[in-house]
Amino acid sequence: MQKIGFAEALETIVTSDPRYQREAYIFLRDALDFTTKQQKKVKGTAVRHVSGPELLQGVRQYALKEFGPMVVTVFDSWGIRSTVDIGHMVFNLIGAGIFGKTDEDSIEDFKAIYDFQDAFVKPFAPESKIEPRPDLPTPKIS
Repeated sequence: MQKIGFAEALETIVTSDPRYQREAYIFLRDALDFTTKQQKKVKGTAVRHVSGPELLQGVRQYALKEFGPMVVTVFDSWGIRSTVDIGHMVFNLIGAGIFGKTDEDSIEDFKAIYDFQDAFVKPFAPESKIEPRPDLPTPKIS
């Protein structure tokens, strides 16, 4: 049996599950590569299986690095609105034979790991420092 290539797999996946754009899967593959390289740097060990939560942390770091404050806009255009969407994409890639999994891996590993506002918007939000002005009276809270 001939192993299916990534491009062929994407065609099949986006045809059978049009929720997510082709570019989102390419990003996810690159984010997995980024995550495994980061783990190798930190742990100094050979590449091993990446769990769902580990992949999601790598996706977060890689997305911030690649898209900065535009992450949510880019993800939204691709159909990604929460961490579980990334999980669905992972399992689509597993089903196509592109990603692997262990018996312990499940879609539950991707549910509500982080909120997109907290993960992708807050790092770029300006700090709100309201300093009292000496020429104005201090408001009284009743």
